[in-house]
Amino acid sequence: MQAIEIEPKLRELMGIASSVDPGLEYRLEEIWRWIKDMRPGLLMQKKFLMGFLLEVIKDAEFWLALKVLTDEERESFLNQLTPPVRYWYEFLFPKWFNEKDNKFYIWKQKLRSGEFNQEDAQLIDLIAQKIKIREGSLVQRYVADFSMATDAIVSSNKGRPLCVQVTSISDDFSEHKYEEWKKTLKDWNIERGIFVSYNPGKEEFVSQVVNLVLHNSSHLEESKYLKFSF
Repeated sequence: MQAIEIEPKLRELMGIASSVDPGLEYRLEEIWRWIKDMRPGLLMQKKFLMGFLLEVIKDAEFWLALKVLTDEERESFLNQLTPPVRYWYEFLFPKWFNEKDNKFYIWKQKLRSGEFNQEDAQLIDLIAQKIKIREGSLVQRYVADFSMATDAIVSSNKGRPLCVQVTSISDDFSEHKYEEWKKTLKDWNIERGIFVSYNPGKEEFVSQVVNLVLHNSSHLEESKYLKFSF
């Protein structure tokens, strides 16, 4: 999709959502008002903003398609999705557009001004590759990252969705960030999560993180938020 197509697509989805899901319509309108005065050329220059917009459009289209299915059809379709993807569409995505997002105004400004950057993107991609090699699955979303303190939603092949945050912050500061992370997950009613603080200078830490994530996907109890340091 080209930048010039973003605004009309948002308006089209707003129209569909108005009779299907007012919460989604409100969130899409909020996004549309935020970017409607931006020239397509300027929009194209902002990589992460474009990525976010394309992602929201895709998710909104998917959600609206689900809404028109019968209950039986919807359940059959959801059963075909991986656990993290199903968890996103069935729980976190609708929760995001139906509830107040206290962080939205902050990261909207950072995306638009170009301040945002994904410092740990390569690490997360490497972890994702290793998880898939081991028959696990995951989903990544800008909204989950920005608003829900979740770099990835992960599941082992026999596990359940687990929200994961990975950071290279030192132990001296990780406790404060961990407490903020835990509060964020609780605010969104996310019942399981792990916070991993790593030292990039240590060898094999990626494999350690993958082992940790997959194990806790299968074994971590509800209402548990664990912190690990490598």
